[in-house]
Amino acid sequence: MARRNALQGGEAVALLLLCLGASAEEGPTGRAHAAQRQEDASHASIGLSDVVLVIQSQRNSFHARRAGERKVEILQRAAELGQGAPVVLLLHELSTFERDWSILPLLPNLSATYGLSASWFFFLEEQTSITLAKLLQVLNRYQVQEEWFLGKRLHDNEPSIIHHYAFSEDPGSFSYPDPAAGWALSSLLLRRKHKQGFKGIAEKQTTQNHTFGCPMYILRYEEGKSPLPSCRSSLTSMCFRLAERIQHMQPKSDFTIDLKHEIALYIWEDGNGPKLTAVPEFCTETRENCATTFTTYLPHCGSPVSRKEVFVAVKTCKKFHSQRVPVVKATWEKDAGFIEYYSDVADASIPTIAVGVPNTERGHCGKTFAILKRFLSNAVPKTDWLLVVDDDTLISLPRLRRLLRCYDPKEAVSLGERYGYSLHLNGYSYTTGGAGMVLSRAAVSLLASSGCRCHDDDAPDDMVLGRCLTSLGVPITHSPLFHQARPQDYSETLEQAVSFHKHWNIDPVTVYKLWLQDTHTRDEL
Repeated sequence: MARRNALQGGEAVALLLLCLGASAEEGPTGRAHAAQRQEDASHASIGLSDVVLVIQSQRNSFHARRAGERKVEILQRAAELGQGAPVVLLLHELSTFERDWSILPLLPNLSATYGLSASWFFFLEEQTSITLAKLLQVLNRYQVQEEWFLGKRLHDNEPSIIHHYAFSEDPGSFSYPDPAAGWALSSLLLRRKHKQGFKGIAEKQTTQNHTFGCPMYILRYEEGKSPLPSCRSSLTSMCFRLAERIQHMQPKSDFTIDLKHEIALYIWEDGNGPKLTAVPEFCTETRENCATTFTTYLPHCGSPVSRKEVFVAVKTCKKFHSQRVPVVKATWEKDAGFIEYYSDVADASIPTIAVGVPNTERGHCGKTFAILKRFLSNAVPKTDWLLVVDDDTLISLPRLRRLLRCYDPKEAVSLGERYGYSLHLNGYSYTTGGAGMVLSRAAVSLLASSGCRCHDDDAPDDMVLGRCLTSLGVPITHSPLFHQARPQDYSETLEQAVSFHKHWNIDPVTVYKLWLQDTHTRDEL
């Protein structure tokens, strides 16, 4: 089911990627890796001017500033290298649409704007460093007349809930890129004789300010139909039909959960598109011969904020008072300056605060909005930050306080693990509740004054907050250090994780000690 959900979206994206990809007359995809790496003597080498670098920046001021600094650094190094200047784009500046962080809705615009002039699109994190000369050397190994999807290979070690248990029989058989190392998509240099025909069609096909260009060929023009041999006949009408299909196609799944895995699924298109080609020079750790390296998702912005500037709200209920709350007390409660437990009943042994909202089996919107109201009242100490967690959330408060030093509490900040809902229809993003939702006082005050409310007490609180914040223009800021699931559900490096969620089939105390407990943490006042 999950694979079908992803793959219908992949049908559309495969067509979009062909705007970035290869022509029908120029060789099949899916060659053996050894053959892929061979240099073609007749293949003209590319320069930096043939590369579009997309920094996956965010709208929050800290991230926007840091991404801007990375852009300046890249352009300075390009000038020193003297092999042309790449186009360097900041993702958050490309449009006003919240959906664009998910990359896929952005591809038509990138293709229409740069597809005729660029050979490669390279996506990188704000913290990814590039050795430009080495990057060119790597990219020149691959012919841009073919479809290429390049990156550092990650794969699931066991069936993962965040990937809807895709490839459960052989989790390691499917790979996806580590965004910290950067990843690349090839782009066919469209021949000039096609350019004018494409331009006229592209001008007619627009949706939400995104222009759809036309691919030179497609592998499948309609689900269930046989491949087309070429695009020479009826090129204009076919491109129009493809653009229309892309424009109106909607993925079966409304949720964006793990971007890197979903992008790889879309591109692969159930075997009709290319799989990820592993590039050893795309690195996350510094070593010889790397084209890219990565610093950290936990930057040093100064001394951690004081524990007295973070108010922790734990959502619980009567049936978990004796099961989950003791785990909190045995692990991370000691690192909290101010902490309260909110339940459907008062329990002096913990103690809990009854919020006057009955426990619900689904969402906890009523309970969370009661917490927001209490946070702004005189009943609790006034702090800059509010952290809302579940009673089965495992979290490192010292690491969180170090991370929060990078953000301005006077700015409306919503921080956590970002998911998306209905982004293809300009939906909204939200921070997942189980991973921990961090809100600045300014954000909570803005929510309170906006009149935003729960339509039902059992509505999903994280999604309701995300919808409200999006409508207020507050960016949902993502940190990969927050995790909605357990450590074994992730394949990337977890050494600096801030949080995990769920006690299912694990010893939560052991998980906390292994992944979240710092042995040399200074006890801040």
